[in-house]
Amino acid sequence: MNKKDFSERDICSKFITPAILSSGWDNKKQIREEFSITAGRIVVRGEACSRGKRKRADYVLFHKANIPLAVIEAKDNKHPVGAGMQQALEYARMMNVSFVYSSNGDGFVEHDVFTGIECELTLDEFPTPEKLWDRYKKGKNINIEQEKLVVEPYYYRVGDKTPRYYQMNAINLVVEGVSKGLNRLLLVMATGTGKTYVAFQIIHRLWSAKKVKKVLYLADRNILIDQTIVQDFEPFKKVMTKIKSKTFDSSYEIYMGLYQAMTGPEESDKAFKQLSPNFFDLIIVDECHRGSAKEDSAWREILEYYSSAVQIGLTATPKETKAISNIDYFGEPIYTYTLKQGIQDGFLAPYKVHRYLFDKDLDGFIPCENQLDKYGQKIEVREYGLTDFDKTLVLEKRTNLVAKAISDHLKKHDRYMKTIVFCVDIDHADRMRRALINENNDLVALDSRYVMKITGDDDEGKAQLDNFIDPESSYPVIATTSKLLTTGVDAKTCKVIAIDSNIESMIEFKQTLGRGTRINEKHNKLFFTLLDFRNVSRKFSDPEFDGVPIQDDDFEGGGSDTGGGNGEGGGEGEGGKKYYVNNVEVKLLNERVQYYDKDGKLITEDIYDYTRKNVRDEFSSISDFLKKWTSADRTEVIIEELAEKGILIEALRQETGSFDVDDFELICHIAFDMKPKTRSERAKNVKKRNYFEKYSGLAKQVLIALLEKYKNEGIDELNNEKLLSLPPFITLARPSEIIKSFGGKAEYKKAIIELEHVLFDIA
Repeated sequence: MNKKDFSERDICSKFITPAILSSGWDNKKQIREEFSITAGRIVVRGEACSRGKRKRADYVLFHKANIPLAVIEAKDNKHPVGAGMQQALEYARMMNVSFVYSSNGDGFVEHDVFTGIECELTLDEFPTPEKLWDRYKKGKNINIEQEKLVVEPYYYRVGDKTPRYYQMNAINLVVEGVSKGLNRLLLVMATGTGKTYVAFQIIHRLWSAKKVKKVLYLADRNILIDQTIVQDFEPFKKVMTKIKSKTFDSSYEIYMGLYQAMTGPEESDKAFKQLSPNFFDLIIVDECHRGSAKEDSAWREILEYYSSAVQIGLTATPKETKAISNIDYFGEPIYTYTLKQGIQDGFLAPYKVHRYLFDKDLDGFIPCENQLDKYGQKIEVREYGLTDFDKTLVLEKRTNLVAKAISDHLKKHDRYMKTIVFCVDIDHADRMRRALINENNDLVALDSRYVMKITGDDDEGKAQLDNFIDPESSYPVIATTSKLLTTGVDAKTCKVIAIDSNIESMIEFKQTLGRGTRINEKHNKLFFTLLDFRNVSRKFSDPEFDGVPIQDDDFEGGGSDTGGGNGEGGGEGEGGKKYYVNNVEVKLLNERVQYYDKDGKLITEDIYDYTRKNVRDEFSSISDFLKKWTSADRTEVIIEELAEKGILIEALRQETGSFDVDDFELICHIAFDMKPKTRSERAKNVKKRNYFEKYSGLAKQVLIALLEKYKNEGIDELNNEKLLSLPPFITLARPSEIIKSFGGKAEYKKAIIELEHVLFDIA
């Protein structure tokens, strides 16, 4: 058999795999074929969503399970030997791999990332595991002592998840950095990407290798500590303790501590001084953008007291201002994985945005002279705008309108979608709760927990927090809050984030958004919707939103921390007064829907226009599109390619109401203004044109049967040979006999393509 007739998988099994094995690579422990790197980006249009293709490397070769050394991209023998190199380099860049190969079965092209040199190798010249590992150590300047730590495996039990590629990168880079003497390291990873899991694996590797013995995990919220203890850190339970009542039991090895439990304003509060300054070997600082980012913070003094320890900062939102800098303390991030990367890879949920504009938000509100609020307070005469509403002045009908918009969204889609409503302060959260109850009184009558206020002052609400974030718990459905849920709440099934709060801090905005970015496929949570009532989604266009953290050029240090607090406002505004106005009408002027584009930007084009533009960019004419459609082995391939561009057939059907139109016809109607016809009309036109007269016998019977099947059931893949194995074709003859009646496979495909052209009136 001619080598050029082999498929890509044949080339792998017959040539590439044998070459790797003959070089001494262990097939069970070191070679991973068709290695999935990403999960496939989720595309959302309307209420429909679809996953794109995963990025898969044909081969990834490992030194140990946690250390990928090489990526190999295979092509069939019709391609030159180096045809897969650029694709392989992209995978290698993502996985932080140092040796990259392309092969067509004749040999290999090797790219050495350390030197930048490419060379050709014969099949029997593929490097051994030992040679590649030696080259890796040389390129990384890893000595014998450092190697002992670098090769320490990650923690794994049967049934456990294994690190994703970006988690592996983060873990490996930190461990390697510590092996080389780095003692201040910063990891920047978007909310929902598994920072605590990464922290656990780092600690476990360093602890197992006896590089560290005593470890402190620092956070500023109980929920962060408690979730970590019972989830990712559970394997440490026998050697782990939570610091309570400002006392220490020095017999443990892993300590989970709140800043507040370790220090305070008075010297007597500084419990951390009960231990010697060198007691801890490693400190993990969770959400390090918060209090400890500030140079003169009482929390920072804990880190400075244990200055001899290796300290690793974890955050999704590093703080870089003129006065405060994570980078100044921890150094440049050793690894960054952004929200955009997470969404592109399919590990984080994308979002769509509904922006609401009310007349009073646009025009403002000016009270009359001597106007009183509902409690008889004389309202100060001035113009009140969006930043004043619910802070110093309450327009109760605006609150009711927000509650109605949220409730209408749920009623339209799913009234049991977990929803968080972020409010200005606790008073606002309480009033919003009441307004939402009145909009959903039928479901509240079934269970009063349908709407709950979950704020720092409300023990009953806080007691329901675990139920709210539990995917298996139906209630609460809607949680109103102020600041309490902005960080640390792992709400995997939260599908709606409603913001009716003036969020000025980019960090707070990103943390708030992070409550919706987690994916839970079991509960059909693949995307989330942001309902924006304060125009905060304008921050999506700010370069700071998902950029690489950069220290402020004017950083001086020593300033105050003004944006990272986690307290919740009470019931009064500035000056100690808040006015409550219940007789001013508020109207909804506009609701605009935007989608997360493939480039990470929000687009406002409707589905119809977006489809038209993108299909026409790809195909110059309807004939061009039909040529691609009929030449594809599976039309699903084209549908998948369109989905990658954000064109979802199901969403188009919902938008146009075209549920009885074939995929091809629907796309052509929207993109090329082709008049939609029923299947019966198209079949009738084919018969009128005497198309079948050029065929006879079995071939004619098959074509007539195909046309009838199209008319009655609709067929998107007339050229799919698998149809010939199904009724009514199998009752006519065997598939091989049918193809033979046309004069062979090529003639059969030609006849089907011609039928499709006639069917869709394309010359």
